[in-house]
Amino acid sequence: MSRTRIVMAAFAALVAGTLLIVYAQWGEHASRAAVQSGQEISPASEDEKPQSMAASEAAKPEAAPAPKPESDAPKSESATPPAPPGAEAPPPGTPEVIYDFNRLPDEIRDTLQSIVVAAQSGNIDEMLPVLEENELPPMLSATAVSDPIVFWKKASADGQGHDILAAMMNVFSSGFMRKGEGKDMMYIWPYFAEMDLTKLTPAQEVDFYRVVPPPLGVEMKKSGKYTYYRAGIGADGVWHYFLR
Repeated sequence: MSRTRIVMAAFAALVAGTLLIVYAQWGEHASRAAVQSGQEISPASEDEKPQSMAASEAAKPEAAPAPKPESDAPKSESATPPAPPGAEAPPPGTPEVIYDFNRLPDEIRDTLQSIVVAAQSGNIDEMLPVLEENELPPMLSATAVSDPIVFWKKASADGQGHDILAAMMNVFSSGFMRKGEGKDMMYIWPYFAEMDLTKLTPAQEVDFYRVVPPPLGVEMKKSGKYTYYRAGIGADGVWHYFLR
């Protein structure tokens, strides 16, 4: 009995191998039909099938190449990328609003990194080395300030300068704009400090209230003038001012 099973298994393997060879010769369609139906393939059909398939293939008209979808068409390298959601084209002559910090000169990025690291520490005294590394002390008020750290602590709500550091981080995390040319070029935060607040877009309104406390923001929008914290850094990385 076991010998019979072995013989039958060998025969089944031989048949399977034959079907694979036929599959390779006839193509996918013919082999699937033969295997799925379970019918035996006679020698006569093996000789006739390739001829009939060749005849049917020759009878088929040559199909025209399908047109490429519009999305696959090559795009011009000079094409302008789409504007971010909510953004509107600024009127002619209006300074560009920039959100990409990679567009800043290396000197400015270094200055920003020092400011942010000090502000994130939660200790306003950590800002002193940043101020000392600056070429000139930044302007912090309309009047001269002899000790910036003492000035900030007195101006803060808790006497420790925590809200000053928070305002500083909010200002520098907003979009910015460039003003001036050459050595006089200044990078200004937030960008809406130089705009008419009555003409902000909805997206700019969100930026505005991320920086300005709502009660103060409502009053500022009535007048159209920005009176909260603003900052300016020169193209050479010198921190020129942080004041309101």
